[in-house]
Amino acid sequence: GLYQVGSFIGDRWKEWNGRFRDDVRSFVKGDRKMTGKLASRILGSPDLYAHSDREPEQSINFITCHDGFTLNDVVSYNQKHNWANGEENRDGDNHNRSWNHGVEGPTDDRQIEQLRNRQIKNFFAINLIAVGTPMLSMGDEVRRTQQGNNNVYCQDNALSWFDWSLVEKNAGLLRFVKKLIHFRLSLPGHTQRQEMSLTELLHRADIRWHGVRLDQPDWSDASHIVSATVQGLEHWLHLIFNAYWEPLTFELPAPSLDGNSGWRRIVDTDRESPEDFCDPREAPQVNGLSYRAAPRSVVFLLTELAGE
Repeated sequence: GLYQVGSFIGDRWKEWNGRFRDDVRSFVKGDRKMTGKLASRILGSPDLYAHSDREPEQSINFITCHDGFTLNDVVSYNQKHNWANGEENRDGDNHNRSWNHGVEGPTDDRQIEQLRNRQIKNFFAINLIAVGTPMLSMGDEVRRTQQGNNNVYCQDNALSWFDWSLVEKNAGLLRFVKKLIHFRLSLPGHTQRQEMSLTELLHRADIRWHGVRLDQPDWSDASHIVSATVQGLEHWLHLIFNAYWEPLTFELPAPSLDGNSGWRRIVDTDRESPEDFCDPREAPQVNGLSYRAAPRSVVFLLTELAGE
């Protein structure tokens, strides 16, 4: 009964939303029964906060923090490796909801490294599109590692230091994260949404949920996909979250805004830098009313308005 996230009284509390961390990790990893939970986390966790009419900013959404695995290690290790701490690996959390993607720790396997990098981008994309206040852990944007140690408070050495060479090595990922942050801050109505209560936000927003077919979301235990169309902004935004291990083709709605000329691809985490994030005014058009999403990928599409 000590886990009280969502139960604090008063409108001044800002809470680290540990359920956001756990549910997003599990969805991206490919666990069952997570699609509905992901939708809730994207909406600002109304199951935790809407009942008390709290503001969406009060949910601090995060995947990693100072304690536990780095984001690189979430996708690189199945188990903690705290042997250097002198406590026979007994310290630190045993339930990290992590996945090494086939090899424990560093690897030269190009396919595994590509998948790990894509999964890291998936985490950032989900966190930075979700309602609430995103929190990022320094170094995750360049794949900082603690070599599988999830409890480095006692390590004043390379395990806990920042390796500045990673900034150049993972410049593509760093660019992706910077672009995502700018995109979030530039979304129409961003400031107004932060000032609404969560209940008010959900009441005003026009959100349509889908699966691979329009208006047919799959909330079953075995589902690993969900997509959504957010209407009512100056643009329409279409989101695809495919945690399935095969490519899937998703139907797209036909935007009906005046002067609208179709969809543009802003984010596709399967693509290499710089095509993984394209600035809205330069983003390529999507032909037709479907999009083939790669395995374990996240896609953001934005409507293009005539004259822009």
